[in-house]
Amino acid sequence: MYLIKRLGLTISIAAMLLLAACSGEPEATPEPSPTQTPQQTAAPQETAAPTATAAAETAAPEEGTPPTVTEAATTIMRAIKGNDMQQLSAWVDVEEGVRFSPYASIDKQNDLMFTGEELAALPEDATKLVWRTLVGSDQVIELTFADYYKQYIYDADFFTEGEVSVNKPLGEEANIGNLREIYPAESYDFVDYHIASDGTDDRDWRTLRLVLKKVGSDHSLVGIIHNQWTP
Repeated sequence: MYLIKRLGLTISIAAMLLLAACSGEPEATPEPSPTQTPQQTAAPQETAAPTATAAAETAAPEEGTPPTVTEAATTIMRAIKGNDMQQLSAWVDVEEGVRFSPYASIDKQNDLMFTGEELAALPEDATKLVWRTLVGSDQVIELTFADYYKQYIYDADFFTEGEVSVNKPLGEEANIGNLREIYPAESYDFVDYHIASDGTDDRDWRTLRLVLKKVGSDHSLVGIIHNQWTP
């Protein structure tokens, strides 16, 4: 009996020691789960607005060089074709003005001359002016500027149909009259716009001649000369 109790006591002590040993073991620390970092959505990049500095960095085009004599004549003739005396006046030489000659031979004393300002006002002026006398007679050419324009400036479509030549006369009766006596070559160019006869009448030709003063590398207008067959 004692043996049984002792055995029971021994078993009880062993059980208590086992229980104490189990209670003394440190609890397993759970492995930390990886922290979930919230995924950030990248903010859209803003497009830079144009700035004054950026605009200023764009190279500005260089100023244009003065027009050649042909380019100047083209611009002048375009204004003449459009009867735009306001635009044409900008080309008139400030010292000499512009002379109008109804024929190739220039009449230095009697051909009318105008400043740029005067030219710009002529289309609205109804005053009849004496431009010259008709070739071969004593009859004067007395016309308003509007009528003179129709008969002795743009009486044909020189801008569209004319053959162009620089410092060289064109046409059936190619001559420059006394041009170089008044406008020497070292200081003046001339540009001819010539419309030849249609073949049925050799007298049916026209030339409009622009006289341009050399101003450095630029040009100004000093003469508008009309030429046609005369008896």
